[in-house]
This record gives sequence, structure tokens and C-alpha cells, in this order.
Amino acid sequence: MNLHVINTGFFKLDGGAMFGVVPKSIWNRLNPADEKNLCTWAMRCLLIENGNKLILIDNGIGDKQDEKFLSYYYLHGEDNLINSLYHAGFSPHEVTDMFLTHLHFDHCGGGVKYEDDKPALTFPHATYWSNADHWKWATEPNPREKASFLKENILPMKDSGHLKFIDPKDKSPHAEFDIFYASGHSDKMMIPMIRYNGKTICFVSDLIPSVGHIPVPYVMGYDTRPLIAMEEKEKFLMEAADKGYILFLEHDPVHECCTVKHTEKGIRLDRTFALHEIL
Repeated sequence: MNLHVINTGFFKLDGGAMFGVVPKSIWNRLNPADEKNLCTWAMRCLLIENGNKLILIDNGIGDKQDEKFLSYYYLHGEDNLINSLYHAGFSPHEVTDMFLTHLHFDHCGGGVKYEDDKPALTFPHATYWSNADHWKWATEPNPREKASFLKENILPMKDSGHLKFIDPKDKSPHAEFDIFYASGHSDKMMIPMIRYNGKTICFVSDLIPSVGHIPVPYVMGYDTRPLIAMEEKEKFLMEAADKGYILFLEHDPVHECCTVKHTEKGIRLDRTFALHEIL
């Protein structure tokens, strides 16, 4: 099995929203804000190559939104989804499985494109994976999250006939990883826990967006159930520290991976490194 980092570019979000009640004087040290209080974040995805399977985990924001929408998020950087796939040696037609941790636009927007002003799947031969609870949450959104669930990103998956749901009560349908379910950020977000050469590599999505979010109280203002998010995060991090899990960071603008450790102050960052250093 081989793993490939798929960088889809950077965007900006309000620093206060990203760190909730944590004071700017603290979070600004690790994630410095610009004059508009915006911080830069990565949209880093992961491709699992295993025999005849090619599983992509998340796919970034995409490029089909209009200029007004994209201007809110200041997309920048030289990387994009398709070029990164080609750089890894693959084309979109070769992807067999599109696994979506959740359906916020910065995680699933690249999975649908427009052809002749009509929606089409970016990965036409892939099965798109979600779960029924999260799908209902996304297609019948609460007012707080409605702006993050864009129907043009989501409905074409089902309309295409390529969408399948994972039942949280069942084992993962993918032999390559188990799934940790978390509902503090968004209902039934799925965290793949990949088994690789005796290690466990966890694609932590929005459970832990960056190394700056490792302390348990550092949860985002975007989290719909912050107290539950803290409980889930603490449970996950305790296990990660005990078992030496590697955390693959989707949004950290600098660091691809990290490990965590127990300290007198709780779980804290151990070390950071690029994914290729452990492959």
C-alpha cells in the first residue's frame, strides 16, 4: 500500500472562528492573522493506493463556485486537486473511491465539477462514500451550518448513482482503514484510521484542524456541539498518545503530520514531520 499527499491549495478563514473562545493573544502565535484577522489554512487530502484500489480522502473546495463566493475565502497557492493527482501519477478517472469525512464545502467541493453548465462527477468511475445520518444533516441543514453545505457540491453525488452510505454500526467497508465517528463538529464526521506498516495514520479532518488545536479546549467556533467536540477530541487524543498514532493534518498550513504525548498539562504536541518521512 502506498500513500500520497494531495495538496489542493490554501484558503483563509477568520482566526477567531477557528479557535472559538481561545484568545487571539494565544492562537496568533501559531497561526498569525493578517490585517483582516484571517489565517491561512491548507486543504490537504490523502490518496491511498492499494492494488487496484485508489481511495481519495476529501477533495478540497474545488473551483466551480463564482468569483464572489471564492473571494470570501482568498484561495491561493500553486497546488490544485487535479494537478496534485497528476503529480502523484494518477488521473481523476483512476480514482475508485471518494471517501468524504463530511460534506462542508472545503472538504467535498472538488468532487463535483461543471461540464457544459451541468454538474458532473470529477471522479466518474469512483464510488462516493458518506453515511446516512450525515447526509440527512447536510441536505436538511440547520441555520448555523447551512452556508457550509452547498447543494451543488452534494446532490449530484446521489443523482449520479455513485453514492453509497456507510453504516456506523458495521465495520468499515474499506480494508485499508477503520473509522472513528465524531459528531461535535458536524453530525457523524468520519475519521479514517489507516493501517500502514504497523502504524496507525489518522486523517483527523476537522476534529483537530492543526497543531494549534491539540489542547482539548481549543475547539472551533464552527463546531455545532462544542462540549461534545471536546469529549470526542479528548478520547481520541488519549488513545493517540497511548498508542502512538500519527495524525495527518488536513488544515495545518505548515505541518503535514504530528504525534502527541501526555504531559502534566494534558495532551500536547510531541513532534511534527512530513508524511514521506515515515513511508
